[in-house]
Parts: sequence; C-alpha cells; structure tokens
Amino acid sequence: MQIYKFSKEQGKKVERYQSHLATYVKMIQTNEAATIGYMYIDGEGTVGHHQAPISQLFIVVEGEGWVTGEDQKRISIKSGEAVLWEKGEWHTSGSETGMAVIVIQSEELHPETFMKRKKHA
Repeated sequence: MQIYKFSKEQGKKVERYQSHLATYVKMIQTNEAATIGYMYIDGEGTVGHHQAPISQLFIVVEGEGWVTGEDQKRISIKSGEAVLWEKGEWHTSGSETGMAVIVIQSEELHPETFMKRKKHA
C-alpha cells in the first residue's frame, strides 16, 4: 500500500486559457481502460477486508477515515490524500465521522510522482 498527498503545493499553476489563481495536480495515468466511481462511507462505516480485484486508487475528497493494507494496521487518511492498492492486495477502509472518495480502478495504474507520505507493506 502506498499513500500519496495531492495538495495544492504538488500542482502546477494553470496559465493557459486566461486562467487566474488555478492549480492543477495530475494524479494518475492509465494505459488500460479504467473505471471511476464516487464512494460515500458514512460515520462508523467500513468497506470490509478484501483483495483488490485490480489496482485501485482511493482518493479522499471530503472528510477523513482510515485504511489498512495486508497487516490490517489502521492508517489515518484525510481529504487531500490518496492510497494505492495493487491488484491482489488485501485491504480495508472506514471512517468514524464519514468520508467521500473517488475510486479509480484499472489493470494498470501509474500514479504521478507526487509526494509520497509513506510506503506500507
């Protein structure tokens, strides 16, 4: 499991199209087809421990919660952070107060080189 930050500081100023005070953070590139979904995890909610059927990028856009990898150790995650689980990796996610996430799934995901917070086994 890898955890990423995609804060404004990681982005680039948008200078085209007469843009003003706009920043773009490129997050992922896929060479294969991808599905993109929005998930709500309510307060005290969980997505049970399971194996990723394909690589998954789990991007927190609102709220905060926790994620686990193979070891089931909870790691805090909040808005502005993301976690990548590789195909076959066991994981769980949940929140005490609620969070909303964008989930991108593809056979082949290539996260951009934004700041990695930690790498977890």
